[in-house]
Amino acid sequence: MTTPTMVLLHGVGLDHTMWEPVAALLADRFTLVIPDLPGHGSRPAAAEGTTLADLSEGVAGEIPPGSHLVGFSLGALIAQHLALHRPELVATLTSVSSVCRRTEAEREAVLGRLRTARTDFARSTAASIARWYDGTDVAPEWVSRTRAVLAANDIGSFVNCYRVFATADAELAPVLGEITVPALAITGSEDPGSTPEMTHRLAAALPDCRAVIVPDARHMLPIQRPREFADTITTFIGAHAHV
Repeated sequence: MTTPTMVLLHGVGLDHTMWEPVAALLADRFTLVIPDLPGHGSRPAAAEGTTLADLSEGVAGEIPPGSHLVGFSLGALIAQHLALHRPELVATLTSVSSVCRRTEAEREAVLGRLRTARTDFARSTAASIARWYDGTDVAPEWVSRTRAVLAANDIGSFVNCYRVFATADAELAPVLGEITVPALAITGSEDPGSTPEMTHRLAAALPDCRAVIVPDARHMLPIQRPREFADTITTFIGAHAHV
């Protein structure tokens, strides 16, 4: 029996290694495809003017048709774009710690973080680590690994991709209702950037989407709560496919 394919797309400034805790729990149930996004990890730097479509097309070639597509943060926006424009690739859509239809205050906050990344990258990295991990029980090793991956970014490439993250939810907002595949939206109850409210907005915008809020979890849900995350996504996919 062929195992179904799951594709895991990481967030802005990160790389495929963020999925290691989850991959260890899912590898016996799925064929996993875990690429670096354009502008990240082993990939060439993202050019000025990079768009959500550029990032999506830059990874689409690594996604087998009929995959269970899982995107985290920026990866969630890419996954949503692919579900819209390359539906043959997507059997189910899972948006993890995703933004959706930011309010004016939420948009101004993320644009402020974009300005900080342009002018003081070290401060931006420190702020991200604090926002993602402060008050959690995540092992110091993982916090250090995340910090190192962020710090290793080409700053220009990071800024170009972060601009997509900061603005692309507005591009997607009018067309989310056209995504017809079964969908899951999941975030942590304590995520200050990809809030539970945003996850509920996303679930309401998609025709067939369930919202799950994980208690006492922050932004890096796949690292902080890998077992709960893996169980939730496996149950979701199992309800829509033979796993």
